[in-house]
Amino acid sequence: MKTKKAVATGLVGVGLGYTLWRGWETGIEFAWARVLGPSDQGPVDFDTLKRRPRSTDALASARAVSPRANPDFDPPVFQIDPDRLRALAAEVIGSEADTVKVFSDTGIRQDRFVTRTRLLRFPATADVRVLDLGEGRSTLAIYSRSPGPGSDFGANRKRVRRWVDRIAERVAKETPTP
Repeated sequence: MKTKKAVATGLVGVGLGYTLWRGWETGIEFAWARVLGPSDQGPVDFDTLKRRPRSTDALASARAVSPRANPDFDPPVFQIDPDRLRALAAEVIGSEADTVKVFSDTGIRQDRFVTRTRLLRFPATADVRVLDLGEGRSTLAIYSRSPGPGSDFGANRKRVRRWVDRIAERVAKETPTP
């Protein structure tokens, strides 16, 4: 009888803890939306992108793609079909916890994601565009930005670098080495 009571108490405790955590997530997300506006900051046009001064935004893009934006680094050129690169990028990015795709445009091969930090649920919007370079080659541009002013402690730059590295690893697994 004591074992059943202990198990029941444990299950109630776990359920209560889970409920409190989910309540925290919902409450903090609502608070961020009230203070900073919507989590999804809308689309980005990489061709005309001009970064905000003193921002914590991060951009991986060839200068030719975003000539006015001063990219943080150039992503690699991949020996892979652009549509396959887009699918791999969506898989890699979508597999991260607290990240959801909120928009997709197949015409220009661009997707938008909203991602949140684990504890404080702080939102960031990331646009990913895949570019066809011809002859089975492609590259991508990723722009991640947080709403509002202030520091993100380098989270956007780390996120963009991590995504580019993970996408490159996935592409390397799929493409034969010459």
